[in-house]
Amino acid sequence: MKKSSLVFIILFLTSFSLASAQGNRIRNVFFDTLRTGNIQPTPIGVDKMKYIGNQYITAQDSTLMRYITAVVRYDIDFYADFELIPVDSFFLTMYQITDLDLLSWLRLGADIVVKLEAEFPGQNIRARWRLYDTARRQQIAKGKITENKNNWRILGHRISNEIVHTLTGSRGIFLTKIVYVKKLGKAKELFLADYDGANERQLTANGSLNLSPCFAPKKDEIYFTSYMNGNPQLYKVNIDSKVIKQVASYPGIIAAPAVSPDGEEIACVLSKDGNSEIYVLNLKGEIVKRLTRNRAIDTAPTWSPDGRMIAFTSDRSGTPQIYLMNSDGLNVKRLTFQGNYNDSPIWSSRGDRITFVSRTKSGRFDLASIDTSGYDYRILTEVGMNENPHFSPDGKHIIFSSTRLGPRDIYTMDVSGRNQRRITHSGNCSNPNWGPIK
Repeated sequence: MKKSSLVFIILFLTSFSLASAQGNRIRNVFFDTLRTGNIQPTPIGVDKMKYIGNQYITAQDSTLMRYITAVVRYDIDFYADFELIPVDSFFLTMYQITDLDLLSWLRLGADIVVKLEAEFPGQNIRARWRLYDTARRQQIAKGKITENKNNWRILGHRISNEIVHTLTGSRGIFLTKIVYVKKLGKAKELFLADYDGANERQLTANGSLNLSPCFAPKKDEIYFTSYMNGNPQLYKVNIDSKVIKQVASYPGIIAAPAVSPDGEEIACVLSKDGNSEIYVLNLKGEIVKRLTRNRAIDTAPTWSPDGRMIAFTSDRSGTPQIYLMNSDGLNVKRLTFQGNYNDSPIWSSRGDRITFVSRTKSGRFDLASIDTSGYDYRILTEVGMNENPHFSPDGKHIIFSSTRLGPRDIYTMDVSGRNQRRITHSGNCSNPNWGPIK
């Protein structure tokens, strides 16, 4: 069990309940981290990186090895399927151990151990990683990666990605990017960072309001709504060049863009006919089809992973609720019945769950999750105001904004609600979106 879950265990155990609504159609489950799923995370220990060359190395090289070790340990600790086993200084002192062998790691609770080695040919780092099964005392996998010394963070993330792929068969997310909105004075600008919040850089600097960023799945572009020319219209920005281009302009507003999984269409909200309705545009900004026709406000579209359905928010029942429809606008059905305010749905990349913002009886905004069949309603957060959820590209993590420590910042958590951590620390951050695996 991860350390960060201990606080939430106390909170959730006191509030765990089962109730039924709409004739037992929906089960209301306040989330209990002890009852999450049937698969326990794999406990993994990461040994400190060691130099295996035969030449003297500099103090800077020694520092780089410590940094790379720290990156790999952070990645392993972050990943939902893993549990990092920390090095126990008391254990080392008690048994006078200078180097942990496999038996020592086994006693600490690690099923798998990562051993890291490095050489420094020229201006490069050549890293070797090996995985060991502590119970069988056997090596089970190995790999080798070379990067320039300046790219030591990338090297660490590449090692972690290979470990994830070896142990789970899934592609790692540690080289993905996130985008979010940060308030600077009266303006709101877009910022880009690594998945863990490192290497932050500003994408827009137009002094206007830039909102609702959304990655294009197959291009290095981010679509967003901006007031830079007056009314909120649709734009895109190139991640590398920072060049901004207008995509579409219609009377009224263009808001909440969501690029389809195949990267060919954009679902968004237009008010050109006087009411907020959901449309689909092509990449040139031309209207392909109108999906909703209702006097109520329809907004916040999000695509299913296969592109066949769209979830959205509508107040057609009197209060904002989550609805589902086919991608052609047909077969509309209400998904949420628990709570009188549900908004900002986002579809898991696995296609089985939708996470959204739900206002609780206390007036607090929390993140909730529900199965796409309408069952298994869960509250995932219970501290601060929590909004703007978005799934990681592997569907195992959620990024969101929260005021739990005062200023609004960006946080992440496992899809189960565990392992919640803060990744920005400047305040005034919101509207995060997680980019695809490249």
